[in-house]
Amino acid sequence: MKPVTAGFFPSIRFENDESSPMYRQLYAWFRSAILTGELPPGHKLPSTRYLASELSVSRITVLCAFQQLAAEGYIVSSAGSGTYVAKSIPDQVTRLGFGKQPRLMNHSQCAGSRKISQLSAKISPFPTLPFGLEAFRVGLPALDRFPVTIWSRLVARRWRQPKKEMLMYGDRMGFGPCREAIAEYVTTVRGVRCDASQVMIVNGSQQGLEITARALLDPGDHVWIEEPGYPGAAQASAAVTANLIPVPVDHEGLDVKEGIKRFPKARAAFITPSHQFPMGMTMSAGRRMMLLDWAFRNNSWIVEDDYDSEYDFRKRPIAAVQGLDTNARVIYVGTFSKILFPSLRIGYLIVPSDLVSAFSRIRQASDLSHSTLEQAVLADFIEEGHLARHIRRMRMLYMERNEMLAAQIQKQLGSTVELVSAHADMHLVCLLPSGVEDTIVWQRAAEGGVASWPLSICYQGNPERGGLILGYGGVGQKQIEDGVKKLAAIIADSL
Repeated sequence: MKPVTAGFFPSIRFENDESSPMYRQLYAWFRSAILTGELPPGHKLPSTRYLASELSVSRITVLCAFQQLAAEGYIVSSAGSGTYVAKSIPDQVTRLGFGKQPRLMNHSQCAGSRKISQLSAKISPFPTLPFGLEAFRVGLPALDRFPVTIWSRLVARRWRQPKKEMLMYGDRMGFGPCREAIAEYVTTVRGVRCDASQVMIVNGSQQGLEITARALLDPGDHVWIEEPGYPGAAQASAAVTANLIPVPVDHEGLDVKEGIKRFPKARAAFITPSHQFPMGMTMSAGRRMMLLDWAFRNNSWIVEDDYDSEYDFRKRPIAAVQGLDTNARVIYVGTFSKILFPSLRIGYLIVPSDLVSAFSRIRQASDLSHSTLEQAVLADFIEEGHLARHIRRMRMLYMERNEMLAAQIQKQLGSTVELVSAHADMHLVCLLPSGVEDTIVWQRAAEGGVASWPLSICYQGNPERGGLILGYGGVGQKQIEDGVKKLAAIIADSL
């Protein structure tokens, strides 16, 4: 149970029961709250004078209740400091379910009795890891290199004399100046063709994928997804009960001919063409044109997830598929989580003009708008040139970390593993020896303090060879060396 925040206190009600004095009722309430964990060990209690005033009872009533609680060891008083819940109460006691706490049941006890939707059972979860495991957490940028001072100054400037619009509900499509800044950015840097009216600000790219799926797909529609591919695309499609059609990728990206062979009338295709997730190849020009032609001829949609195209170390970033589209069949998905910092939770969609109203209605049903203040600060960050400078610095840093991680894997694991996608993105794929289960290695690595993703979660079927997806954006040299050393030991034990 969530502890009570200092400065607030739960509502206490007295029963009209003449057989139970008020001080006993107050004592019983505090005892129950302490045993259930609502008042955790060490929590400071209000003064007896304050409680008496708030509850409209005499102070004697509160004093009697506190004296009984103290006598039984539930609370302790410190001269000049106040009264606290005793720290000596065993932690397990507060989890046993006394008082108002509902009894917890295991899976076998609740099977068939606690109903959930069939949909929630179908959606596969992402790997969950404890916070603090930075090596090799996928999608984590170099937070220590983010220009916090500049960002703080922009926030302070916006808060100094905030306009009323900063404090109100925002537009469903997003804050106007931020949409304009994003439109200019993607037009210039990514070759996207759009104006600000087509930009929708969302809470990260995953929400963008989910809104897109809900706006374009009906239950039972068939959708192409890359195999292997980004699990979030599969989740978004499954959330609207679409049928997933895994389409293999090769060195040219999504195999469009194979997709047409497997299901030519698919309603949509989810792709990561600039840096295929997770394998890292770039979709060839021929495949891009073939995919656009397929979408036009079949009245289908292309959902282009451009999650970290800024970080290609070999050349200038590849232009977006959306910029080649002359028939408005592409929905473009972008995010600032990997460019700036994940908790910012600002992503965006570039939507064909005739679909803006439909997307806006879907957005309203789930989430009215994103924080206007954060959008305003981001707009300032982009317009004043800070974003461009930050990307240039991070591209060089990630190239160094990419090479450092690849070198350490080669040094400590040699030919035992195979590296894939080692020249772009913020991660690389390490293919494990045949027969080694990547989920087992992933679990053991997490227990040893090393984060990763098992490659198998990116497949709808069973991969021919397991692997680990290793993020290097948020790790330094020492973490890379130590992390690879731990992985090498775990992999050796698995052979």
